[in-house]
Amino acid sequence: MESKGRRGGFFPSKRALRVPAGKSEEKGWDGVAGWYDKLVGADGSDYHRHVILPAAMDLLAVRGGEAVLDLCCGQGVLVRHLLAAGAGRVLGVDASGKLIGAARQRYGGEKNATFLRADACVPGDWTDGSFDAAACVMAVHDVPDADGLMNNIAAALKPGGRAVIVMMHPCFRIPKESHWGWDADQKIQYRRLDRYGKALEIGIQTRPGLGTDEGTIFYHRPLADIITSMGKAGLGVTQCTELFSHRRSQIGPFSKAEHRAAEEFPLFISLAAKSI
Repeated sequence: MESKGRRGGFFPSKRALRVPAGKSEEKGWDGVAGWYDKLVGADGSDYHRHVILPAAMDLLAVRGGEAVLDLCCGQGVLVRHLLAAGAGRVLGVDASGKLIGAARQRYGGEKNATFLRADACVPGDWTDGSFDAAACVMAVHDVPDADGLMNNIAAALKPGGRAVIVMMHPCFRIPKESHWGWDADQKIQYRRLDRYGKALEIGIQTRPGLGTDEGTIFYHRPLADIITSMGKAGLGVTQCTELFSHRRSQIGPFSKAEHRAAEEFPLFISLAAKSI
């Protein structure tokens, strides 16, 4: 989830309701599934359409007939793109039964797509070494057990299989701990970080102002911790792409500085890896 700032708003993550690592009763985003499905829907948010999904598909480089795992798939926002790229088999896995239900509603008629309710951090029948490629889009920061997640991605892949991780940039996008600021003397918009170097569990209210108790937990981890988790699991990083906002503000007294900041501070980061 994005801290609110001048160029504003929140960007939601996709996992909630912390349970101890290794517990299969993880329910994912069941508590806010209806809200999230309306927000992201079949096509994705503005950021999904213009930044996140193009980056994921570019790095995945799906070839015709390949088996692809969409881990923490939510309501299946990536699935249409995987099928269009020629994937011969797509398995979407998510802990939220409600989001899996939404994915099945959308893609139940697709013979090449199936969906499974399962905790991404716990090994299962799907971690069987049968996939050519695996994607985990906007969910690494939403699971309590990063090591378990990476181990399962690696176990699901064939030797030499490809993995793509897209997530909020942990160096610049930390809910409640990163903010936009304005330096009137220098006439620049800057990024202020209050914390970064230690792992954090940050509670997020998904719909502030509505008087509900709906919420999620964002698991901030320094970038080094995430890459180390991948390496320990046997996922060798081959490419890293930092993803910047496509949005630009309307012409005004701050627009030049805002445009510069948009080009300097990435929103998301994508990591491509191979199973080794």
